[in-house]
Amino acid sequence: MNNTSPDDTLLFIEDDIELIQAEPVGDQNSWNILIIDDDPDVHSATMFALQGLKIQHRNLHFLHAYTTAEARQILIHQENIAVILLDVVMEKDDTGLQLVAYIRETLGLSDVRIILRTGQAGYAPEMDAIRDFDINDYKSKTELTQAKLFTAVTSAVRSYDQIKIISSSKVGLEIIIGASGLLMTTSNLNDFAKLLLDYVFELLGTVSNAFVCTSNFTAIPNSANIDFAPGLRVIASTDQYVDWLEKPFVLVADKLEQQLVQKAQFEQRHVFDEEQTVLYLSNLAGATLAIYLDCGLVNEPNKMRVLKLFCSNASVCLDNVMLNSKMHNLAFYDPLTGLANRLQLLQNLHQTIHSQQRSESVLALIDIDHFAETNDALGHQFGDFLLRAVGIRLSNHFGDNCKIARIGNDIFALLGHEIIITPDLVLNLFNRPFIVEQQQVQLSATLGLVRFIDYELSSADALKDANIALKRAKELNRSSYSYFTREMGVEIRERVRMMHALRSAFEEKRLFIVYQPQIDMRTAKPFGTEALVRWKTEDGELIPPDKFIPIAEYSGLIINIGEWVLRSACFELVLIHELGLRDFRMSVNVSQAQFSHPHFLQSVANALADSGVSPHCLELEITESMAMTDPDFLVSSLEKLKSMGVRISIDDFGTGFSSLSHLQKLNVDKLKIDRAFVNEIAADTNDGSIAKMIVKLSQSLCLEVIAEGVENQEQANSLMAFGCNQAQGYLYSKPLNKLDLYSWLQKHL
Repeated sequence: MNNTSPDDTLLFIEDDIELIQAEPVGDQNSWNILIIDDDPDVHSATMFALQGLKIQHRNLHFLHAYTTAEARQILIHQENIAVILLDVVMEKDDTGLQLVAYIRETLGLSDVRIILRTGQAGYAPEMDAIRDFDINDYKSKTELTQAKLFTAVTSAVRSYDQIKIISSSKVGLEIIIGASGLLMTTSNLNDFAKLLLDYVFELLGTVSNAFVCTSNFTAIPNSANIDFAPGLRVIASTDQYVDWLEKPFVLVADKLEQQLVQKAQFEQRHVFDEEQTVLYLSNLAGATLAIYLDCGLVNEPNKMRVLKLFCSNASVCLDNVMLNSKMHNLAFYDPLTGLANRLQLLQNLHQTIHSQQRSESVLALIDIDHFAETNDALGHQFGDFLLRAVGIRLSNHFGDNCKIARIGNDIFALLGHEIIITPDLVLNLFNRPFIVEQQQVQLSATLGLVRFIDYELSSADALKDANIALKRAKELNRSSYSYFTREMGVEIRERVRMMHALRSAFEEKRLFIVYQPQIDMRTAKPFGTEALVRWKTEDGELIPPDKFIPIAEYSGLIINIGEWVLRSACFELVLIHELGLRDFRMSVNVSQAQFSHPHFLQSVANALADSGVSPHCLELEITESMAMTDPDFLVSSLEKLKSMGVRISIDDFGTGFSSLSHLQKLNVDKLKIDRAFVNEIAADTNDGSIAKMIVKLSQSLCLEVIAEGVENQEQANSLMAFGCNQAQGYLYSKPLNKLDLYSWLQKHL
């Protein structure tokens, strides 16, 4: 009696099975099964046995190769093959294993599952080969029943699916981890949004039509967007939606898009629709981003999981972007008008003076005549509205062609082509009255201008010379203008005179060093001091450092002065250590010219070696603006200094020209809050938002932070509340000569 069930029928012992017609090309709803065998009957028998089989609701699609050459071509050109049913013995006894080695090692296909079959009784590959080549199963054709073939293929397909999910998740995690670093260093929201789209497409493995919109927040302010109405605006997009950029979302999007985005915003979650997707990001400051994709992911749970993880991680990065953007805005833009401030104008001037447009460019300073009287008569709030109205008019006329800034209470600046910025054109803008709170106010202005055609000085000098021209115009005839001329350059000649005097003073040793203690405010104990150079003339006059240091830098004398200060400070630190203060630090300022000198690193090494001071007790202070000149050189030089053991501090942080994205590239130990930001901390307002954000930034980057110019206890208390515990300033001590320093230290330890 035959007890074999129909499902147990042997498949490959008969050679009269009719060949089954191959299925059409597979799609994403089917599993690709590649049959490699030189016997056509095996192909037809396999398809006959597996016909109608569905695995995880997907059909099987069969591919056929009758030689190893055909198999190789299919493997090269066909993606997403789930299972290979491979005859071990074809042209030669080891042909099958050679093809397996080609699949795994040459093509690098690690996901596809391989089932070996042989019609030669007693033949079996070595166990090492099965293990090393990741072979799923090995069967003799004479023992392979339909049920066993079902089982083997089903198991292999499920294994393939799990491997693909794990591989996809691994790739997604690698992308997310790589994205974090770049997203974290982005300094404005628009660039952040563009990067978000790039990474979303990379995670999806495809590009779709998409846009990013945000609630009422602007990454870089300008006078044109001061009156933005509340609502969503598109800040990044693919080409399909490029016309929507910076426009109100409700005016450009259709009803369904609005409903999906608003649903994500209201419910604060991702929205996955059949044909559309909205990803939701938020941050601690309340800003939100919505990423719209015109593709559905409901049937792709793995991609949904990876995108959710990415958005969660990106939301953390969004906090940093918002902080950086806000700090950038506060540092470089005028909060009243939204125009660039003095620091931003200096940066623009620096770029213009060192560009090909220099010879055709002009800087104009615009001073509103008698504005103080108007302000006093009509009130400060009215005056603010009036300044905004001036800023808007200047932006409307010059915004597309010039750089516009507000650099003083009632002083605006224009930087651009001399054909566009002419005195008559600027002054004519003030012929029409300004409408403020339904009142007409007639204003006039006075101009000071500088042409750059033969200009060889710095951006700060250009601004200074424009101000000289403005003062001359106000002296001669208000509501008029004056161009800077060489005859006005009395200050330049004074600079040359001072340069010679400074050189003589250095050679005659009339420069000296004073030391300002640095305090841990929690204990009121000193932990270090800053070395400061001073100049006293022969008649006893003290020349302010901000007057002679720029002269020293301009003349190159700063190289010798800086090296002398460094060596003197190191030897002085040795004497302080001998008092028992073994970990006491010495901070020394380093100018850009000094830092860029080819022998600077060697001079630091010599000072350390000759004095014998511990390198970790020496702290060199560099300025933010150094990062603008040659960032790569700065990073390389800082690494060499750090290898010596020297500490690095960024002086006057927040006032320089560098992007905050440079900060993470620099191997530094400390940020120093500029006294200008400390001065904003008032007893009655307890302001100091920039100082507070600098402290938060230092904490997020694990850097020390110190405040300079602390003059009262209210400032000290506020700084400690922010998280800044180190300070220097007149509240604790003025700069002292070395003898007074020793005495002071003995009293305060």
